[in-house]
Amino acid sequence: MAVRTTWNIVHSCGHEISHDLSNRPADRRAGFARWLEGRDCTDCWKAARDEDGAGKEWLAARRAEEQQAATEWAERFDMPTLEGPEKALAWGERSRHQLVTTAYSALVTEGSWDEADWAALEDTIRTVTRVGWWIDQRDAEGTDLPELLDAATSDDTGTENPFR
Repeated sequence: MAVRTTWNIVHSCGHEISHDLSNRPADRRAGFARWLEGRDCTDCWKAARDEDGAGKEWLAARRAEEQQAATEWAERFDMPTLEGPEKALAWGERSRHQLVTTAYSALVTEGSWDEADWAALEDTIRTVTRVGWWIDQRDAEGTDLPELLDAATSDDTGTENPFR
């Protein structure tokens, strides 16, 4: 019997909403459903946020903080500039920063990798310069990064040869 994908959640605000959780691994759906029960539904969350006067200003401030952290991280670890549409670059930089730092935490800090293993993976990370690839991976688990990088195609990786 397959694990259900649709969950009827009664949010803390009292609204009951049917959520499709098929995009999550089967073994994580029940836990996520419990987490959702402790939160307001999306509409109530947005309304409460807007009542507080935060709304767009809050989101803009949050994105600015994330962007600054991503830029400083990229400079510190000598990450290459991403390639792609101008309007997607900031999003891709934030996505790359979040995934790579999550992967480091999961694989090295909490996992069994040593710094030499990470250095090898970091070299591979630097080869993937297509902004869309990083955006596509934004919801990936940090432990999946090595496999995702192995699956990256030549369209996703940069080259030092400008005549490629």
